[in-house]
Amino acid sequence: MDLSFTKQDNAFRDEVRQFLAEEFDEDLKQKMAENRNNYLPKDDHVRWQDALAKKGWLTPDWPVEHGGPGWTTTQKYIFQTEMANANAPGVIPFGISMCAPVIMKFGSEEQKQRFLPDIRDNKVWWCQGYSEPGSGSDLASLQMKAEDKGDHFLCNGSKIWTTLAQYADWIFCLVRTSNEGKRQEGISFLLIDMKSEGITVDPIQTLDMPIKGAQEVNQVFFNDVKVPKENLIGEVNKGWTYAKYLLEFERGNAYAGRLKRGLEKVRTIAAKEVEGNMPMIQNAAFISKLAHLEVAVQALEMTELRILSKLSSGQNMGPESSLMKCRGTDLYQEVVELALEAVGTYSMPFTPLYPGQNEEPIGADYASGVAPRYFNARKVSIYGGSNEIQRNIMAKLILGL
Repeated sequence: MDLSFTKQDNAFRDEVRQFLAEEFDEDLKQKMAENRNNYLPKDDHVRWQDALAKKGWLTPDWPVEHGGPGWTTTQKYIFQTEMANANAPGVIPFGISMCAPVIMKFGSEEQKQRFLPDIRDNKVWWCQGYSEPGSGSDLASLQMKAEDKGDHFLCNGSKIWTTLAQYADWIFCLVRTSNEGKRQEGISFLLIDMKSEGITVDPIQTLDMPIKGAQEVNQVFFNDVKVPKENLIGEVNKGWTYAKYLLEFERGNAYAGRLKRGLEKVRTIAAKEVEGNMPMIQNAAFISKLAHLEVAVQALEMTELRILSKLSSGQNMGPESSLMKCRGTDLYQEVVELALEAVGTYSMPFTPLYPGQNEEPIGADYASGVAPRYFNARKVSIYGGSNEIQRNIMAKLILGL
């Protein structure tokens, strides 16, 4: 594998850095430094994604015919790396990287014309309605009903752990349209307007204590919600096929760039924090853990480059998405745990634990955000299909077991 960049690649890297210098302003930098779950208030995300959309960079993986920039695999890698190095806000993926590919592959021409331009231009925000109470990793057991009423479906049930549902204009949902045969054969894929009568969103408070209104997860309730038939993707009872296709995009994210930045932050913290009479960075056991993680992240980066090369030739990601999801999330949990170890006891008073508490966090500025990120990271090996399920998928599809 030739890892050297061409003159064109270096010129593109400089263009990305110039964009960051102009658009990633001090206000956004400060908010990203202080945030605890990588999400910001919607206005800040909109401002950032508007800048990307204006540049034509909001949809780097989209084909040119739908408004993608036509980047090479190397350009995508450079873009992701520079964004991670700058700690720039991530793009909210639900419309751009998850729903849009399904519409492109399985949607009608009318649906493509109706939904894709607004996603590309950052005009409409989406959330994902998959998990339900009692139907998480066992997604095929979902129970939210969509009854055929002639010109519309009547939806009743709820979705849970719905990320940023409070911001969303639309939600793409898996719903049960039949109880006959295998569970997977009775599921359909619906697009639902979040302004529809009968939808309510309840916030779920998490241990990272995010800014009020900027919580990460919610429960969404559907009470006799009418959904027009034209919002059905593909065929009735074929939603499981479309869902599996979407999950390749949800699970197949690139992790190495942000992991490398996380390790740099761990090194910075460890150089300042003292244990006994020496900085943590001089502790032999700590150095060994850090070196192990650095090697593992480099190995993951090479795997990601290989898979990106596969995608650039027009192939689907397939079961490799499960591999990346498992390894990327496992390593992320190890990185934030090592940061917690480096900060030590100063990470404990990270937020008010009860109403009215007015104690200020102690220790350095970086200390108060470490524990929230550690707690928040407990979920990453569960969402998108738990890592235990992903290992079953790899055993079946890659090893043939």
